[in-house]
Amino acid sequence: MAIIMARQKTSKNFMRIISINLNGIRSAATKGLFEWLALQDADVICLQELKAQAADMTAQMLSPLGYHGDFHYAEKKGYSGVGIYSRRKPAHVEIGLGIKEFDAEGRYIRADYDEYSVVSLYLPSGSSGEERQAVKFSFMQAFLPTLQALRDRGKEVIICGDWNIAHREIDLKNWRGNKKNSGFLPEERAWLSQLFDEIGYVDVFRKLYPELEAYTWWSNRGQAWAKNVGWRIDYQIATPVIAHKAQSASIYKAERFSDHAPLIIDYKD
Repeated sequence: MAIIMARQKTSKNFMRIISINLNGIRSAATKGLFEWLALQDADVICLQELKAQAADMTAQMLSPLGYHGDFHYAEKKGYSGVGIYSRRKPAHVEIGLGIKEFDAEGRYIRADYDEYSVVSLYLPSGSSGEERQAVKFSFMQAFLPTLQALRDRGKEVIICGDWNIAHREIDLKNWRGNKKNSGFLPEERAWLSQLFDEIGYVDVFRKLYPELEAYTWWSNRGQAWAKNVGWRIDYQIATPVIAHKAQSASIYKAERFSDHAPLIIDYKD
């Protein structure tokens, strides 16, 4: 069973990766994010939904606790944006997918190391209406060749982020009432299945805990947090070799930095 609490790494034989949608880095900072991160001894921290531009970032936000920070900001103020904090400076950083309409929204950044690559991803949400759902489907289609290309490189990769899709019925509390809603549409779920079954990626949390009901996001409506009516839409999706090195995973809920909870996974070095 996943340990839903803060944990400090007890051995340097593990690589700890954290993924968290901040719903605004400035907001999360006021809620104790950086104090909490200081206790985690993470090697890589993937951030989504910065809701900030470069000019908004403080020194702490740019390089907390001695981490190296890389970011992909959205052009629109107060919107989207992703980043990666790394203990070890990456050999190369890829910012954006090379697709103008999506790169303007700041949704993809990849850090390459000698042994592996780590991606921070913020896949569009379609919950606001048909127009944004169409954008989401368009992004999914355009992103698929990148996912395949990363898999074909023969280098291990971990794609962390808010995928805005619950894959299976176990991944959201009210699955019966959401069959026709963005985030649990059949086409979205089939797309994730394609990543796992055809391209060969692994849902690391689900590999470790096949039947555990655990969520990473809760709506601000209807006391969803208090009643634990949540969705598991934040993932670490990895190539098989490094996925099978995963030792444990946890979803931190003791404090709330945003409407998402941090996903923490330890991989054996």
